[in-house]
Amino acid sequence: MISAFTGQQIRDAEQPLLDSGEGAVLMQRASYGLAQVVVRELKARRRLAGAGVTVLAGKGNNGGDGLFAAALLARRGMRTTAILAAADVHPEALAAFTAAGGRTIRLEPGNAEELAVMCAGADVVIDALLGTGARGGLRDDSAELVASLQELRPRLVVACDLPSGVDANTGEVHWPVLDADVTVTFGGIKAGLMTDPGEGCAGRIELVPIGIEGFLSAEGPEVRRMTALDLGSVLPKPGRRAHKYSRGVLGVVAGSPRFAGAAVLSVHAAALAGTGMVRYVGPESAAGLVLAQTPEALWESEDPGRVQAWLLGSGVDGEEQVDRARTAAAAALTADLPVVADAGALGLLPDRCPPHWILTPHAGELATLLGSLPSTGEVAVTRDDVESRPLHFVRQAARKTGATVLLKGATTLVASPSGVVFSQSEGTAWMATAGSGDVLAGVLGALVAQSAEAVKEDDGAYARLGLNPEDRWAAVAAVAASVHGRAGVLASADFAGGPLTASAIMAAVPRVIGSLNAEYDRTRP
Repeated sequence: MISAFTGQQIRDAEQPLLDSGEGAVLMQRASYGLAQVVVRELKARRRLAGAGVTVLAGKGNNGGDGLFAAALLARRGMRTTAILAAADVHPEALAAFTAAGGRTIRLEPGNAEELAVMCAGADVVIDALLGTGARGGLRDDSAELVASLQELRPRLVVACDLPSGVDANTGEVHWPVLDADVTVTFGGIKAGLMTDPGEGCAGRIELVPIGIEGFLSAEGPEVRRMTALDLGSVLPKPGRRAHKYSRGVLGVVAGSPRFAGAAVLSVHAAALAGTGMVRYVGPESAAGLVLAQTPEALWESEDPGRVQAWLLGSGVDGEEQVDRARTAAAAALTADLPVVADAGALGLLPDRCPPHWILTPHAGELATLLGSLPSTGEVAVTRDDVESRPLHFVRQAARKTGATVLLKGATTLVASPSGVVFSQSEGTAWMATAGSGDVLAGVLGALVAQSAEAVKEDDGAYARLGLNPEDRWAAVAAVAASVHGRAGVLASADFAGGPLTASAIMAAVPRVIGSLNAEYDRTRP
């Protein structure tokens, strides 16, 4: 499990070492790690000798880390320049940089555009303007410099701890921000690097240990991300004596005469994701298409019989099908069954949902959902609000509804009502295509139906991840999001990294599950 922490949690973990006089040691470890990453990135592109390195140095420790790293690079024969964006940059770091032969230029009113052109010609730009303690974004000349540099698109940008202007706690972005190819972060990953829009500015994340990690272990992480081994440890695997009923029976109310494709995709995705049986409830016109694609499914025009979980809402339209979804939701609430509520079912929620109801909105649907809930004086939420502060609003939705909430996006966030949040970001932009969400709903429905018993076990796979029972449903949803994202990448690879359809994503799901299980079997203790 990858854990991400708030800036305050990182600073609290540093405090014992600072109190013992080891602050300089922390900075040296950070700057050495930063320099090593820059060296590795440059080696992949060109010879080190004579490479041009420009560091954008702000005040405080972040600027100090960048200057110390640039001093190390200068000693390896690189041409180093520091753009000093503050009058009070770290004095010891500046002295080390100049002693190593580095050149300094002051950022002043009127020279930002000129310096941006100069920086763009460097082989690497190190962004060390703002650190985790910064509030808000860049201002004045620094903002002008970064805005100009972003337009010029430098060859390689390495962010020091996090891209300047990205909120370390929330991922909120205060523009302008210089998009990084690599972000070298110290001690612990910042939560803002694992949630959008900040993650979209950070590039690849490289974590450099600096000695505070033991002090973070007692802290609850702000955001968690499941790794391939985590996924393999919890993905349902049938035993030798398994049968279709023991592998989970999923009831699906999806599609309509107008949106029959949603039913086809969600049912077939559920079947491919390993559930033992899918019972489809819907109109005959949609059922014919569903059964043509998935003859293993059963069609029920009304009462589907016994199920272990429900998937409701994908493509649901029209009074008759909405009534079916409403009836199934009421039956699930009475029987205390897990529910995946997508699209058309998000308007059919009870006053308070249990944690094993998983809502799957995109940003616009989440804004609508929050607007439909009892208000406590908050300003109306828009789609833009959700997209700029997804971590805040997904938590708010989970708290207000009582449900687990999966917010779809380039980075998918899953919030438990307790506040625990998972972040998964394994997909490709080509997955922004019609029907992709229906496939995700089917995969999630299948995993919920198969995991209904596993999440309750005190010594099961989810418990071994250290998750409280009320947070395990969020982990199930995170597994589905990751499988879905990985299937998109695999499907796109089949087309040389090009466009794909929802059907292609769906077809890749069994390969993803199989490879994750195989990898876990090879590497488990």
